[in-house]
Amino acid sequence: MRHASLHYKTFLWLLVIVTIAFAWVLQPFFGAVFWGALLAIIFYPLQRRLLKAFGGQRRTLAALVTLLIVLLLVILPLTVVTGALVQEGALIFQQIKSGELNFGQYFEQIMSALPSGVHSLLSRFDISDMASLQDKLSQGAMQGSQFVATQALSIGQNTFEFVISFGIMLYLLFFLLRDGPELARRIRISIPLSDEHKHHLLSKFTTVARATVKGNVVVALTQGVLGGIAFWVLGIQGALLWGALMAFLSLLPAIGAGLIWAPVAIYYLVSGNILEGLGLIAYGVVVIGLVDNILRPILVGKDTKMPDYVVLISTLGGMGIFGISGFVIGPVIAAMFMATWDLFTSIREPERAQR
Repeated sequence: MRHASLHYKTFLWLLVIVTIAFAWVLQPFFGAVFWGALLAIIFYPLQRRLLKAFGGQRRTLAALVTLLIVLLLVILPLTVVTGALVQEGALIFQQIKSGELNFGQYFEQIMSALPSGVHSLLSRFDISDMASLQDKLSQGAMQGSQFVATQALSIGQNTFEFVISFGIMLYLLFFLLRDGPELARRIRISIPLSDEHKHHLLSKFTTVARATVKGNVVVALTQGVLGGIAFWVLGIQGALLWGALMAFLSLLPAIGAGLIWAPVAIYYLVSGNILEGLGLIAYGVVVIGLVDNILRPILVGKDTKMPDYVVLISTLGGMGIFGISGFVIGPVIAAMFMATWDLFTSIREPERAQR
């Protein structure tokens, strides 16, 4: 008995070592593997419907059609928008560098229009030096736009690596769509938990992954598009770039797109464009702001709703560790953390009741 137990422990250590080694091998293509798996989870219901339409036998054909739909509906539009965004970001950077676009000057106009009481309040906090604030704001804008331009240049220089990662993602996505049920069955068998607990955790993972992408991404894109349209109507230069920034900030609860449109509305008000300023405020609060309250419950649902502070912290932490993919990974890990502890508590409660 002891001999068998020793063999089992040795095998478990071997299993851990080879799993870590395999993860290490996949690490350079982590983004490709992650997004391939995530897209497979999101679009598997479509794959299932197509398979049923094809008579339930032609899995390869159903996977190919699903892959083509993903390319046409998701990847191709995203590639076009990214290319236009990079060009617009580079143009804004050049305008800031040449002085044609001066955020510091706009800031100075806002400060000069403030009442004297506000200036007295600012003096108490030692921030009355408008020239210093203007320089810092200009430097910050320059650094931000330079970062965008640097990232664009980096993408261009790493085209070959991007193409490889993109190919791996599509290749993996095809096989996950085609062989997803068998792979899920193997994972369920290998997890050392009861069938009920395994179903609960795996169901929670897939539900939260879909809800995070559908809820956060769709809401963020909608708010970004609406904000970009407002800036375009007002004739603000770089409307696509500002819309993209609003979409990005919309991923973060309690922060949102207001960080972009609110300062612009204030600038309009203090510069004498009262109608534009009030219109932008009304549009931002009523149209852009209500998108989150209307769309998110529909797309995410009440069962997967997490407290906003958990979503905010997990999103920021995930992006700090995993980059742009972290806006999905962070909330998914947080949801699995909460689900696992809820499961542990539900297991422990009957044991305590029996004591």
